[in-house]
Amino acid sequence: MRNLPLDLAPEVVAALAAGQPVVALESTLIAHGLPWPVNVETALEAEGAVRAAGAVPATIAVWEGRFTIGLSTEQITALAQSRTILKASTRDLATTVVQKRSAATTVAATMVLAQCAGIRLFATGGIGGVHRGVTATWDVSADLTELARTPVAVVCAGAKSILDLPRTLEVLETLSVPVLGVGTTTFPAFYLRNSGEPVSASLETAEAIAQLLKLHWALSRTGVVIAQPIAPEFALPEEVWEQALVQVEREAAHAGVRGKEVTPFLLRRLAEVTGGESL
Repeated sequence: MRNLPLDLAPEVVAALAAGQPVVALESTLIAHGLPWPVNVETALEAEGAVRAAGAVPATIAVWEGRFTIGLSTEQITALAQSRTILKASTRDLATTVVQKRSAATTVAATMVLAQCAGIRLFATGGIGGVHRGVTATWDVSADLTELARTPVAVVCAGAKSILDLPRTLEVLETLSVPVLGVGTTTFPAFYLRNSGEPVSASLETAEAIAQLLKLHWALSRTGVVIAQPIAPEFALPEEVWEQALVQVEREAAHAGVRGKEVTPFLLRRLAEVTGGESL
């Protein structure tokens, strides 16, 4: 890792050296997932939640051509306000460095940089996956590919509800990625508590999950999905969700939105259509 343009915040360096828990956080939600000022508020609240649990947060991004593990409050605020921040998945990381650009990292890219820094636990809202209508578009998130080859545990509220969740889980099974439910036997769906699809195993305690991770990584180099449903008071009613999704998918198709622009477009319009409830 010495040849990488990798900058770790002093707090993260100290925690890793002391064997203290560090939790990676992604930055795409700051630059591309949420509007101002909800984006910066959410990012700082996420860091606060990690600290309250006794761990050190490490929000990850590419900052002026450097892989940065542990953004400052000033850097998070700049990401939240800028309109020129790139969206970087794994394939884009080297390009952003060569071009000396700043970029928000997706789940896939954050996993890669977390592993480079020696961080094994990563928390996010929802992973990407197989998009609806995949037989026509072949739109499959690189998050799934990264989960197949990067040994980082991703704690999330399942996969984003805009996706084809049965196909997403089929791909994860093919890639030998465990999908664990925390206090649930069914896979949560981001805005919804229950997708109706089963997880590969359900575990109740952090200790049991830690034991599983240790044994799994002794056998395999894949990531692990640790899925915990959204709190009931924040979940969207299923009928409201379905109506909103049909509308915004139609709008995206009409506007010709494709590739990595699909998810930000859908999330932005869903927030508008649901009157902010999806935020």
